[in-house]
Amino acid sequence: MPLRPPRAILFDLDGTLADTAPDLAAAANFLRQERGLDDAPYEQLRPVASAGARGLIGAALGIHPDHEEYEALRVRFLDRYEANMSRHSRLFDGIPELLAQLESRQIAWGIVTNKAARFTDVLAPQIGLGHAACIVSGDTTPHPKPHPGPLLEAARRLQLAPEDCWYVGDDLRDIQAGRAASMPTIAAAWGYCGHSEPTGWDADALLHAPLQILTLLS
Repeated sequence: MPLRPPRAILFDLDGTLADTAPDLAAAANFLRQERGLDDAPYEQLRPVASAGARGLIGAALGIHPDHEEYEALRVRFLDRYEANMSRHSRLFDGIPELLAQLESRQIAWGIVTNKAARFTDVLAPQIGLGHAACIVSGDTTPHPKPHPGPLLEAARRLQLAPEDCWYVGDDLRDIQAGRAASMPTIAAAWGYCGHSEPTGWDADALLHAPLQILTLLS
């Protein structure tokens, strides 16, 4: 069934709009270096980049939130990342062209991410996303995705009904949040996607390149 034409398209940030995994992986490997360990392979860290500190510390060191060392490592990871978060991060190929096309069609676009505002507010303008119509970060509302609250807040800021917005993300929780917010959802298979297959996420569409979104608008 064709998707209802949107008045706005909302995007996840890490792994959807921007390839931020290199800088996130570097912060995780910094923790390994402090322990005298060799770097973990990038291919091991990239799939969990959308999971932030929890995913990357788990993948790099096998330490999870219930471990007594986790909180200190999380703080160290985030501080290191904050100091270097735009060193290698770039928009995915096709994203600048996609956003320009949306603007030319008078379709608003915004960002809804679980990344904290201390990072998002600085990173977005540094990588060419500072002109988003709205940015909702992981600590903007009381609950991060997969709770629908952040997406509903974005729709409120845009003064649109949730049904008039599409949500695009590269993680299962993005699709869960979009469905809970009554937004049509697009799984971004060009992103990190964790360790699960996006074919099983029950998104309204599954795309392999950003510019394919334009084919849904035709």
